[in-house]
Amino acid sequence: MASLRRSLHRLSHREVQPLSSTDHTDDSSASGEEQLREYLKTRNLRMTPERLQVLEGVLSREGHFDAEELLQHLQKQGKTVSRATLYRTLEHLADAGLVLRHHFREGHALFEHAHDRKDHDHMVCERCGRVFEFLSERLHKIQNEICEAEGFLETRHVHQIFGICRDCQKK
Repeated sequence: MASLRRSLHRLSHREVQPLSSTDHTDDSSASGEEQLREYLKTRNLRMTPERLQVLEGVLSREGHFDAEELLQHLQKQGKTVSRATLYRTLEHLADAGLVLRHHFREGHALFEHAHDRKDHDHMVCERCGRVFEFLSERLHKIQNEICEAEGFLETRHVHQIFGICRDCQKK
């Protein structure tokens, strides 16, 4: 564990890159729709127009959002999705692996679409609540080395760093 701490401490600023919009793919709605259809089919559920609208709304979002923000986004587009349908569909999307649910703050879930996205990590400001996404090849390599040394097969990981962002430090 001390070796891990030393390796993490040596990560330089250049090795940690903010996640940019180029790290996401935007043409994923067709295969995302297929993935949701397959998931629903295995549960004897059908694809409804409302579920498809929620999926399209989720896949069109960049970064993190909460359910109410998504509902407002859909309503602004003239979509008629009820709050209950939205919440149920977000649960289905999470179970289908199309959405990640994060609990950066107690009692408040944030979502991000997971379909066709690069693996990344998060830094969360404890003052303003902003979430910063980043990529670190070296951190990824260290995680792989640890898993290999322990004979552990990683299926997914969550790495969250909590602290105070640059802007809040200045205040």
